Amino acid sequence: MQDVFIIGAKGIGNYGGYETFIKKLIETDKGNKEIKYHIACKYNGQGAMDESKLSGAETINDHHFTYYNADCFKINISEKLGPAQAIYYDIVAFKECIRQIREQSIENPIVYVLACRIGPFVGKYVKQLHQLGGKMFVNPDGHEWMRAKWSKPVRKYWKISEAGMVKHADLLICDSVNIQKYIKATYARYKPNTTFIAYGADITSSHLSEDNAKVRKWFSEKGIEENEYFLVVGRFVPENNYATMISEFMKSTVEKDLVIITNVEHNKFFDKLKSKTNFEADPRIKFVGTVYDSELLKYIRENAFGYLHGHSVGGTNPSLLEALSSTKLNLLYDVGFNREVGQDSALYWTKEDNSLAHLLEETINLSEKEINDLDEKANNRIRNYYSWKLITEQYRKTFSEKKAR
Repeated sequence: MQDVFIIGAKGIGNYGGYETFIKKLIETDKGNKEIKYHIACKYNGQGAMDESKLSGAETINDHHFTYYNADCFKINISEKLGPAQAIYYDIVAFKECIRQIREQSIENPIVYVLACRIGPFVGKYVKQLHQLGGKMFVNPDGHEWMRAKWSKPVRKYWKISEAGMVKHADLLICDSVNIQKYIKATYARYKPNTTFIAYGADITSSHLSEDNAKVRKWFSEKGIEENEYFLVVGRFVPENNYATMISEFMKSTVEKDLVIITNVEHNKFFDKLKSKTNFEADPRIKFVGTVYDSELLKYIRENAFGYLHGHSVGGTNPSLLEALSSTKLNLLYDVGFNREVGQDSALYWTKEDNSLAHLLEETINLSEKEINDLDEKANNRIRNYYSWKLITEQYRKTFSEKKAR
């Protein structure tokens, strides 16, 4: 039996990349009796775990529940810490893992840390873990230190923290080949031990149909028609190139809408974007809020004419995988991470003036066969390289057999 402790996500669910990853990993691997998962979850604060909303979960007490072959424990968070609470959360979760390993005399445990938040502090905990016969695996995520939402001091901390996590990791599991290359080149002095396992995607179609009441209500309220819109789904942050996508769409002559599914509440970036682009003057630009119903969101993706993906930072992006799985025509910002995933199944644009505007206009004239060919290539990319079944098999093999240094 291999025990795997996973820390760094808020819990198990569909509301974030890591949270979805854990849910899909456990669901897909629930029949595996060779691995037991131990999942750290938030007890309180933003994104706190509520297992009553998780089908298949069984509550033991207010700090403990099970989910198939996973034992899940909740960590109390001090909300007074502000942004530092994420660091505190990971450290306390790591300490709890060590406590459980010691108390239960678990042999050869793996502590898998998602993201690089605790690099300056992790050394002593890794030492304790090694003394107990365990190893620390790390998912370095994307280039968090490059994200514009962080202040310069925070970005500097992220870079220092990333170095610390790489230095102390027994194995780094990168969800992008580009991230793996970056880790190996940037931290060559640590001789990092790495492997590549992508993020996964759901390859099933939506269960909803055109005449479903929920579907018709949403489309009616938003003033949108099937196949008459380009779609954007993602976090509302500058590095996802919203300014470029909106301004280029406004330059274009396409007679379809640009539907943007994101959360813009209490967001200073939204006000800056309004001032910069004056998008409110263009009735085609439609911010429609968030959609947490996964089946409805899948239907919206499936019935978009095309999908715009502007992410410029990070590794394998979940929203891109979902788009390739669901939307026939995908227009991606031309950066290594996106090229790695999309390859020849998508079309690409840059930040050069009129690059995206011209591409949008060209797509309107594509034949049905050309669009269907791209759709088939995209589906094959997901099916052959990014299905959760494949990803879970790779994790299972890594957890069970990988010999970290």
